[in-house]
Amino acid sequence: MNKGKPSREPVESPGEAIPRYIVDAHCHILPDSFCERYGELAAKDATFAALFPKPNPKMATVEGLLAAMEGAGVSHAVIMGMGWKTLEVAREVNDYLAEAAAMEPGRLTGFGSVNPAWGKEAAAEIRRCAGMGLGGVGELHPDTQGFEITDAVVMAPVMGELRELGWPVVVHSSEPVGHLYPGKGSTTPDRLYRFIEAFPENAIVCAHWGGGLPFYYMMPEVPKVLSNVYFDTAASPFLYGPEVFERVAQLAGAERILFGTDYPLINHRRLLRQVSESGLPEADQRAILGGNAARLLGAGISPKETAPEKG
Repeated sequence: MNKGKPSREPVESPGEAIPRYIVDAHCHILPDSFCERYGELAAKDATFAALFPKPNPKMATVEGLLAAMEGAGVSHAVIMGMGWKTLEVAREVNDYLAEAAAMEPGRLTGFGSVNPAWGKEAAAEIRRCAGMGLGGVGELHPDTQGFEITDAVVMAPVMGELRELGWPVVVHSSEPVGHLYPGKGSTTPDRLYRFIEAFPENAIVCAHWGGGLPFYYMMPEVPKVLSNVYFDTAASPFLYGPEVFERVAQLAGAERILFGTDYPLINHRRLLRQVSESGLPEADQRAILGGNAARLLGAGISPKETAPEKG
């Protein structure tokens, strides 16, 4: 890995600079060899085949991510796996993520990939990831990994380990309606809700706006069940109009939203512009951009301003 760093440039948003502490809570990087090993990996791992259906896919390495962060003024990034089905692939990527995070401890936090279908081996891999300095698990992909997220018995070993470590878990989420896309899957709000109900003490991040789960906050019983849940904005421009920021902040609270791009799928500037143009108060924007992630992840992330707690 090349530790060279390009010089930092300020982020320019329409009409204003953004001197904020920005945490991208949802990034994917892969070992350098993965693109050239496309055929081997597609045959070996169902998640890889589903997310990269064609040869020569768009992938990113740690060097590319760091350069993108510098160019957009992003201070910190959470780098994570993609819910690999096979233990062999997961371990290779987890090792890579741990090496990258160790190389840039003030700028990168690594989340390991595990498959709850492995049972005891999943719990063991979480412990191995903890020993390498990673700080969470994600992104789970129930469809391609071949497990049922609503099965509390299947999920218990992983969720128990995470609870002991105080780690969050990121779960791929999808909409029950709308267009199809690679890896969309069927982890819809109803299934996510049942999963969350079974593990109320775990911090859970529902990726991609939770597939629309925040819109159910208008039901009186829902806020209590989702009291330990966050929603990230990964791939937002491909899923919703820009008004989603204001709507979810009104329903669930800005303190529940994590800025995440799904890098390299979405570039940082595009999503930063949506936050800037969201119409949300400055304090809410700062919370979304970094304060909420700092409160969730703690060690290694130290913005000057964090999100206020709401009673």
